[in-house]
Amino acid sequence: MLADIYGGIIMKKFIVVIALILLSLTGAQSSDHKSYKILRTEVVPITDSSTGRAYDLYIRLPEDYGKDASVKHPVVYATDGDWHMPLLSGAAEFMLPNAIVVVMSWQKDSKDDFDGDERPHRSRNRDYTFIPAPTPELQAKYKDGQARNHLTFIRNDVIKYVEANYQTDPTERIYFGFSLGGQFGSYILFEEPDTFKHYVLGSPAFDPRSLKFLQDLATKHEADGTPLNANVYVSVGEKETDAIPLIEAFMSMLQRHKAAGLNPKELEIVEKSGHSEAFPATAVRSFKWLSGLIADPESASTGR
Repeated sequence: MLADIYGGIIMKKFIVVIALILLSLTGAQSSDHKSYKILRTEVVPITDSSTGRAYDLYIRLPEDYGKDASVKHPVVYATDGDWHMPLLSGAAEFMLPNAIVVVMSWQKDSKDDFDGDERPHRSRNRDYTFIPAPTPELQAKYKDGQARNHLTFIRNDVIKYVEANYQTDPTERIYFGFSLGGQFGSYILFEEPDTFKHYVLGSPAFDPRSLKFLQDLATKHEADGTPLNANVYVSVGEKETDAIPLIEAFMSMLQRHKAAGLNPKELEIVEKSGHSEAFPATAVRSFKWLSGLIADPESASTGR
C-alpha cells in the first residue's frame, strides 16, 4: 500500500517535471528574439583598394535624411566600430541631429595577418599607430606603425565612397577617435590636415616616442608653411595621471601652431574618470562643442 502511494507520488513528480521541461521548450521556440538594430543605420562592406583588406562601415543617417535632396550633411568619421557606434549614434541623435555618422570597423579578415589571432580588434594596433613596436619580436607579432596605409584607405576609399553615395557637406568632415584612435587622429592632423575640418581626440594614447614623432612632423609643416586649418578638441580623464603630462605637451604643441590655422579648444579634463570612464563624457561633450562650431563657424576662432 505504502509502496503504491510512494510510487504514485514519484510518478506525479516525474510528470510535473516533464511538463515543465516541455513548457520551457515550447516557450523558447515560440518566443521571437531579434537582434536590436540602431535606427536608420546601414552596414556597408568596403575593401581597402591598396591592401585588399576588408572592413565594414556602420552608417547612421539623420531622421530627415533624403527628404530634401539639396540638404547637405556634416559627417562624423570614427574609429573602433563595434565599441563606438552605439554611443556616438545616441550622442548624435541629440547633439548633432543633422550629421551622418560613419564608424569604421576593424579589419574583418585579419586572422591570417596575425598568425591566427582571432580577436576582432587585433588590427587596431597596426592601423592606428605610426611608429613600429619597441622590439623586433613585438613588431613581428603586431605589425605596428601602418597608420599611413590606413589614412590612405580612409582618404581614397572611405571618404570617396561616402561622399559619392550620400548627401554630404565635404567642408564639414569630422574625425572622432579615442585612445589609440585619438593617437591616430593626431597623426592625421599633422600628416594630412585637410582630411577633416574638426578633430576630436579623446585620451590619445601617447608615449614619449609617438609624441616626439608628432613634434617632428609638426616642425616639418612649420618649415614648409603647410596650413593646418582645423578645430581640435582633446580630452583626458582626471585619473589618467601618467597620460596627462604627455597630453599637456601635445596641447602646447597645438598652441604653438595656431598661426598655421589650428584652433585647439582648452584641454577637457573629465572629472573623476580613468581612461575608459572618460569615453562617454568625451563623446557627449565633444558633440556639443561640434554643434556650436557647425551652427556658428565664427566661434572656431575663439577656441570655444
